[in-house]
Amino acid sequence: MRIAVVSDTHDRYPPDLPGRLRGADEIWHLGDVCDPEVLAEFEALGPPLIVIRGNNDFDPRWPLERTLPREGIIFHLIHIPPRSAPKGAQVLLHGHTHVPRDEVDAQGVRWLNPGCISFPRAGIKSFAWLTLEPGRIRSWECVTL
Repeated sequence: MRIAVVSDTHDRYPPDLPGRLRGADEIWHLGDVCDPEVLAEFEALGPPLIVIRGNNDFDPRWPLERTLPREGIIFHLIHIPPRSAPKGAQVLLHGHTHVPRDEVDAQGVRWLNPGCISFPRAGIKSFAWLTLEPGRIRSWECVTL
């Protein structure tokens, strides 16, 4: 399974981004979409689009957080990273900081952030590919735009 992970579009994204997400089995947006119409091209790609509400989003259709089992792994999606991962989460994905992240905490939870599509704090616009095999993450790759 191959999942495209984006965050912090803030009403904009590079014109080539939707084309770069082709081939995804799912697309996860970790918040701060702002105007829901920004997602039209992502939705038109066809795979399921899962959106988490960020601190700059006001669409009540999007949850503040979501737990998703995929390939035997429990993923927790949220915009603002909490102090600790929720019980049972094996991987926590978040946005908000505008900085890519790949760390494992003392409890063994892997924390991932794809960076951001707009207003990068690390000077790099990015999204990520999360590739899964049964029971494990095969790869997490941040892609610079």
